[in-house]
Amino acid sequence: MPIEVLAAGPMTTVQEYPGRRGLWPVGVPPSGPMDALSFRLANRLAGNPSGTAALEITVGGLRVRFGCAATIALGGAQMRAELDGEPVALWEPVAVHAEQELALGWTRGAGLRGYLAVTGGILVPEVLGSRATFPLGGFGGHDGRALKPGDRLTIDADARGPKRAISLPLRPVIRHEWRLRVKQGPHDDGEYFTDEDLTEIFAATWKVGAQSDRTGVRLEGPTPTWSRSDGGDAGLHPSNLHDNAYVVGSLIFTGDAPVLIGPDGPSLGGFVSPAVVIRADLWKLGQLRPGDSVRLEAVGATRAAELDARQERSLEPRMRPWKTATAAPGLAQADVVVRSCGDSALLVEFGDNTLDLRLRLRVHALQARLEAQALPGVGELTPGIRSLQVQFDPRDAAGDDLRRQIAALVADLGAVDDLEIPGRVVHLPLSWDDPSAREAMERYMRLVRPDAPWCPDNIDFIRRVNGLEDRQQVREIVFSSDYLVLGLGDVYLGAPVAVPLDPRHRLVTTKYNPARTWTPENAVGIGGAYLCVYGMEGPGGYQLVGRTTQVWNPRCIAEGTPWLLRPFDRLRFFSVSGEELERRRSALLAGELELDTEPASFRLADQIRFVDDNAAAIATFRRRQQAAFSAERDAWQALAA
Repeated sequence: MPIEVLAAGPMTTVQEYPGRRGLWPVGVPPSGPMDALSFRLANRLAGNPSGTAALEITVGGLRVRFGCAATIALGGAQMRAELDGEPVALWEPVAVHAEQELALGWTRGAGLRGYLAVTGGILVPEVLGSRATFPLGGFGGHDGRALKPGDRLTIDADARGPKRAISLPLRPVIRHEWRLRVKQGPHDDGEYFTDEDLTEIFAATWKVGAQSDRTGVRLEGPTPTWSRSDGGDAGLHPSNLHDNAYVVGSLIFTGDAPVLIGPDGPSLGGFVSPAVVIRADLWKLGQLRPGDSVRLEAVGATRAAELDARQERSLEPRMRPWKTATAAPGLAQADVVVRSCGDSALLVEFGDNTLDLRLRLRVHALQARLEAQALPGVGELTPGIRSLQVQFDPRDAAGDDLRRQIAALVADLGAVDDLEIPGRVVHLPLSWDDPSAREAMERYMRLVRPDAPWCPDNIDFIRRVNGLEDRQQVREIVFSSDYLVLGLGDVYLGAPVAVPLDPRHRLVTTKYNPARTWTPENAVGIGGAYLCVYGMEGPGGYQLVGRTTQVWNPRCIAEGTPWLLRPFDRLRFFSVSGEELERRRSALLAGELELDTEPASFRLADQIRFVDDNAAAIATFRRRQQAAFSAERDAWQALAA
């Protein structure tokens, strides 16, 4: 029997806890409730398992009619709630009769999101393993989007919940002034931040910015001075680094702008992260509203585990106890560092902070060993350029024990030069300087930063910062490059981060600071030395050169593999007009076009031989590029002074 949506408010979605798992390495975020604590408590009150599909209501404004009797529970931010005009309390089960209407007003005072749980749950199909809605990707929940008037949601007409309130000691305290407890790392050291920067990050009172949503909460406050002048091959700004994986709750600096990654946020990116919100405080991200103040409090691993275990045991009384370490952590090799990435992930970094394909192969070798070992508690493994993120469940694995096990595997990896990794050459059409890419630049100038040095023309900026003679040289390099895919999900949904195999084709740029708020789907951009094809429409920071066909095909979601590419595939572009690209994009979605591919394996020894044979020409290119790069950086610094 349905719930009919009469008014949906600005953003009401079906969510499920813990969301969509197992696809972080290909750029699919977990989604799920942004305030999981309120969501799970509302489900408990309705007599459901805490992860049952329910509604997340941002700001309020929802009005629904019930087609059958039901039991509901409301939680989260305070909203005026009325059932046929009579007030309804939050945090207790409420019996609803057929044809009654529930109306929610707007959030009053603190908090931003409310939750409506119905006994038996909201019955929507699973998509890629979850019922959670990912609106930016257009899948999950109800038709892959926020609700709108006229929608009908199915519920179990026979389900009945408890008749009286349950004692719940963990009802969240929602306020305007917040304390977020974080674990420092993975990048909380002098390589990126000065001591004064780190002191100020934890001493400052930050303000929640207006451009916050489920992808991330933007903070406004002091600007770091940084301990280095630029990011080298990773980009012109000192916040830029070689792409590595984030977790939900990561505090990243996108240029000088800090952002807390939300449940719809990106899995992979090239920005430093000095801290991660601990699991017990992640719910607070869902209630932060523009103008709220935030203080960051660093806590240690033991305190974070205690807080998380206490919260989880109150929510799930029969849950397994947390694992504790049985051995001290250690590392077997001096050039490998294992960093904490919150309280349920580790970031294993190889070698120096530079672009070195040997490091990427060591990451690949460690990932293969971990997959073969199937260690208890180990979840998603997300490779970066020189790093591997290892997520784990603290109920099944202690972080320090996992460090020790990783160290043993690293010590036994052996040489990687002769590894041969199968892949394909994938030929993609590219509309150079596509109108949609130019529109993204124009929007940025109009709405974000009109005086940015990469405006009004990203391609001309690429020319200038690499010391090239004209725009045609940029074009020739992109179309003649053989791009090796090093990771997926750089900007969501199977988006590749790739690097030219020929070092003379490695155009180096910086990422937008601050980032764009809009990028067209499948725009092609360059950030640092890396090329990316944007998996979907959304924010972004790479310098745009054009647009191509889909790297994520919604037609293939039912098959479970909508992403086109795999690590160690190669990309080669061929030129098409904007009109021809639109025709190919439509044909691909309709199943009327197959992309040209051919088998091709990658072996590092062959790459090393190629680089050695062309060492003189590569060195000449690099000297000219570095001179132009340094001149651009110095010009920025002079302008800022």
